[in-house]
Amino acid sequence: MRVFVMILILAALVACNNNQPDKDPDIFAPHKEGLAAPLLLPYAVISQYPHDTGAYTQGLQFYNGKMYESTGDYENSSLRITDYKTGRVEQIHKMGSKDIFGEGITILKDHIYQLTWESNIVYVYNINDITKPVKQFKWASEGWGITNNGTDLIISDGVTSNLYFVNPKDFRIKTQVGVVDNNGPVENINELEFINGFIYANIYTTNKIIKIDPESGHVIGYMNFDTLLPDNEKTPRTDYFNGIAYDSASKSIFITGKRWPKLYEIRLN
Repeated sequence: MRVFVMILILAALVACNNNQPDKDPDIFAPHKEGLAAPLLLPYAVISQYPHDTGAYTQGLQFYNGKMYESTGDYENSSLRITDYKTGRVEQIHKMGSKDIFGEGITILKDHIYQLTWESNIVYVYNINDITKPVKQFKWASEGWGITNNGTDLIISDGVTSNLYFVNPKDFRIKTQVGVVDNNGPVENINELEFINGFIYANIYTTNKIIKIDPESGHVIGYMNFDTLLPDNEKTPRTDYFNGIAYDSASKSIFITGKRWPKLYEIRLN
């Protein structure tokens, strides 16, 4: 009888409000047994450009030849459009405050979705006007990284190993998948970018980008950038590696970091 009651309780928990991200990193994570270790993905740096060292980069998106960037650091948080080749900030919307910390962004169907860290607010802007949000949504967990697959928003929350697939119209969670490699659930999934059917993700506090199969959550590859930014170009304010943007026309990936002096253009070999 006790076993039957426990089964009913678990079923009720799984069926509860699908607006609530799951806090247990293992419930939706596929079992790691038998998973192959992720492959090291070779790449080439093909260009480097200036990057604003005042930008605490949280989200990066390439769109119509311009770089859209979301920055954090409370009062310094912003949404901006830059000329990626010169690093010049062309437009900026300072949306931070003592309570609002900007996080990841993505662009879907002419709208920009910007997460915030612990305030549970998602700002939505029209692509033609970043000066003010046209809508807000509530997100129950922390906001870290966000991307999209052309239909769904895909969000990481940092407190679990899950990726959440979210309806952009009402921000309800449609499904979620746990990210796992051969060692188990993967933590600290940060900035995200959807590239050719796969999700690429920064792992916070590391110089690593992982490649994730969105169906299974399995990490199938990774890139290492430990030597990307030379030590002699770092300052005491240079912070963690973060930021991934993809140009589908040139097949280039742009990467940078929080208060980094450089934006790098790379291509997978």
